[in-house]
Amino acid sequence: MAAMTAVTDEDQDNGNGTPKADRRADGRWDDGLIARRAAAGEAREAGGTAPRTPAEDDVEPQVEAYVPSGGPLPPRLDALRELVGLSRARLDRDTLAEAGRVLDEAAARQRLSSRHTVIAVAGATGSGKSTLFNALAGAPISDTGLRRPTTSQPIACSWTDGAAGLLDRLAVPGRLRRRPHPGPAAFDEALQGLVLVDLPDHDSAATEHRDQVDRVLALVDAVIWVVDPEKYADAALHERYLRPLAGHAEVTFVVLNQTDRLPGEAADLVLDDLRRLLDEDGIALGEHGEPGATVMSLSALTGDGVPELRELIGRFVQDRTAATRRLWADVDATAARLRPVYVAEGRPGLGERARDEFTDRLAEAVGAAAAGQAAEREWRRNAGRACGTPWLRLWRWYENRGLPGSLDRMGQALTPPEEELTARQRVEQAVRIVADDAADGLPGPWAQAVREAAFTGARGLSEALDELAVRAGAPGTSKRGGGTETAGGAAGTSPGAPLGGRPAKPPRPKWWPAAVLAQVSMTLLQVFGGLWLVGQIIGVLEPGLVTPALIMLAGVVGGPLVEWSCAAAIRGPARRYGQDAERRLREAAAGCGRARVLDPVAAELVRYREVRERYVTVTEFSTTGR
Repeated sequence: MAAMTAVTDEDQDNGNGTPKADRRADGRWDDGLIARRAAAGEAREAGGTAPRTPAEDDVEPQVEAYVPSGGPLPPRLDALRELVGLSRARLDRDTLAEAGRVLDEAAARQRLSSRHTVIAVAGATGSGKSTLFNALAGAPISDTGLRRPTTSQPIACSWTDGAAGLLDRLAVPGRLRRRPHPGPAAFDEALQGLVLVDLPDHDSAATEHRDQVDRVLALVDAVIWVVDPEKYADAALHERYLRPLAGHAEVTFVVLNQTDRLPGEAADLVLDDLRRLLDEDGIALGEHGEPGATVMSLSALTGDGVPELRELIGRFVQDRTAATRRLWADVDATAARLRPVYVAEGRPGLGERARDEFTDRLAEAVGAAAAGQAAEREWRRNAGRACGTPWLRLWRWYENRGLPGSLDRMGQALTPPEEELTARQRVEQAVRIVADDAADGLPGPWAQAVREAAFTGARGLSEALDELAVRAGAPGTSKRGGGTETAGGAAGTSPGAPLGGRPAKPPRPKWWPAAVLAQVSMTLLQVFGGLWLVGQIIGVLEPGLVTPALIMLAGVVGGPLVEWSCAAAIRGPARRYGQDAERRLREAAAGCGRARVLDPVAAELVRYREVRERYVTVTEFSTTGR
């Protein structure tokens, strides 16, 4: 990444549009960084060293060069930021904590100098990392010795100015900020922009030392792991650091130090075994020109292999992509860690079959089929009342006159409380089944969100089914005391149980008045023939049994015949009326269930698909490369 023009504290405006500049006692203008670079160049040309002040050894001027906004990393960070924003309402804070940290650190790193590459030197106690640090710096900056732990705080060495912001981010004290010793290492053009940080031992007995190692390793651009022939296979190193950071192979150096202690070909054998362990850790090795971790052996004490490492570091620093690659690997690791909460097994969702089954269960719970059958029976009963013979109606009245008043007009008991409870449980079961179907295969948090949406919407579903059933004009409803209700509750009616209340009378076909008139005529014939016969019997009328008997017989036979004809004629309309009643109640139940359960569940699934698309965007950048 190309750095933008650097701006120093000295390059501030005087208020008149010209930068500040102070004249030295020797007559030369000192405008800060530019003057010091000029002095350093003159000193190099003269074969000497640049003049340095004591303050320059510890304090770096603030020089900020911002990372350009172009390239694939910014859109990937934007996608991750959108993903976190969309997920805050569904995922707990701990799950998103690492993603938030990566975004914050990426923003902080991009605000700082892209001309500098911060490399940490890490290792175990006695691995010789401080010796290697001094060898790279060309001066005994970090203490070495037999006392353990030797390094207690991070020590930084910066080859160029402008790294103060980066070192502030690492919390390296000003007294522990150094510059390389004047010499070939200090003026190596390849190392210009390098900030080397010597860390405490990662296996130190002091807990605060290990905490500092973990903190700094999360912030640096790259790391040099220094191992020795005795601890290169240490489980603490591999399990705690190398294996979790396997995705950061491109910004990782693994150096086998102290090869001077190994006789003959032992160093090659140990190095091969180290490569094998790194391969088992999942770390890609940068061999044959492939990207991956750099693995090599050297002796920091004798200097064998140190120039080769310095050359590798120089090319790495001059590439100016370490910060980007580190952030890229951080996003990769975060995406891999978040995969279980975003990637579903199979194709979750609500299909037409699941929706239809949910509607069927609600219709069963609300008693839609029973309501249709009751409506059909009511139509038939009305036909029987209107077209039936008076003697049959009298007999039915006689049969029903001794039944308790708790029976409705259809002669069936209202739904008992236990049946209402059973039907309410059927509604809950229907909601639970559709929620499980919709959540099947979803990651845990999203499956829970889908179930919560379904169960929240199901609150009051039974009551809502009652109201919508009444509005749909389902039979079995009536107005009592100025209010409309369903006795027993539509949602509380078990299958096969009637809808209570006073059923509304079904509409009558146009031919019913004629049927009633015919039945009345048959009844009048029976009465007329009967009276005629009685009059003959008592002697009021002249004898003649044939005519009145025929008239009476015509009425007796014609009445049932009219009733049977009406029953046959109303069979089709009664069935259609019952089906229409069932359909209305079924549609009412389906609409209520859709509004209260299916729509909230579908909204949660849409939210999941949206975050899944953002997650796919984050991972697609990883597969398409930098």
